[in-house]
Amino acid sequence: MKSGMVDRSFWVGKNVFLTGHTGFKGSWLSLWLHSMGAKVTGYSLPAPTSPALYELGNVENVLVESTIGDVADLEMLRRSLHKVNPEIIIHMAAQPLVRKSYEDPVQTYSTNVMGTVNVMEAARTCSSVRVILNVTTDKCYENQEWHWGYRENEPLGGYDPYSSSKACSELITSAYRRSFFQSSDIRVATARAGNVIGGGDWAEDRLIPDLIRALTNGGQISIRNPEAVRPWQHVLEPLSGYLMLCQRLYLEGEEYAQAWNFGPRDWDARSVEWIVEQMLSRWPYVHPGYKVIRQDHMHEASMLKLDCSKALKELNWAPRWQLDRALDATIQWVVGYLQGRDIKELCEQQIADYEADCLGG
Repeated sequence: MKSGMVDRSFWVGKNVFLTGHTGFKGSWLSLWLHSMGAKVTGYSLPAPTSPALYELGNVENVLVESTIGDVADLEMLRRSLHKVNPEIIIHMAAQPLVRKSYEDPVQTYSTNVMGTVNVMEAARTCSSVRVILNVTTDKCYENQEWHWGYRENEPLGGYDPYSSSKACSELITSAYRRSFFQSSDIRVATARAGNVIGGGDWAEDRLIPDLIRALTNGGQISIRNPEAVRPWQHVLEPLSGYLMLCQRLYLEGEEYAQAWNFGPRDWDARSVEWIVEQMLSRWPYVHPGYKVIRQDHMHEASMLKLDCSKALKELNWAPRWQLDRALDATIQWVVGYLQGRDIKELCEQQIADYEADCLGG
């Protein structure tokens, strides 16, 4: 295996249990794992949007089994896990939206907190499990509006229900690691990624999907927080980090059972308005421009960056697609979708392009 890239040969025949497989990131990861020969079982609620990458990409057809279920249902989750006896669990099921967490905090905590507890509980009674990766978020940190990146040893916190629920998920993972898994053969880690972009995301109240909806439907393009800075990256970037981390946990052991940041280079932390202007400059069709509408007062962090030096040094992971390339890939995907291209083939081609860029260093 070349240092600093996903080892396709490792994943051949690996039995992977993936929660959240019907979501945006989960669908991309399912397709990538399948392309490498992994045996993937999915467990998730139904696809959260319509349209959905899960359905358009025929993701269900690449899975060994797909269970529509809630991670808040411990017994159903336990039965599904024990039925397939996986080696690797990647836990991505979540309520992932800050603004929705204000509207429904109970469901947010139920999914993001008790869902994590249930995954850990189900896993510790399943003798086949070797690796658990809990995917959280960069928003799990106690945000100080710093202009430098948060490191993995910074205090956890969260102003809004979503962010605090993910901080709780991190603490739960740490407690289970020390209480139940430290003396076992199961290695447990968490992954914290920044804002991801890419084709196939139709989530509400998320910048790129809202922009694409407006462009494709002829609607008004408006932004509510143009100065907010986020660590933008293509969806394949953190997914490559998750895969590489699972490889290290499986092959090399306990020293990698920690929290890890996966984000872009510092110069790819850009403002919302910059992203909108860049997307519009790449859009091949007529567009109406945009305007700023500051219409609500829900708190959202204005400055957020990640320090990924630990992953760069210890995992040899590095972002391969700078933000310009990520924006290009997103627009190419959307144009392909509008032109009626096969979505599964479109995703697989972008995965192949990304892997080729990794090979090229």
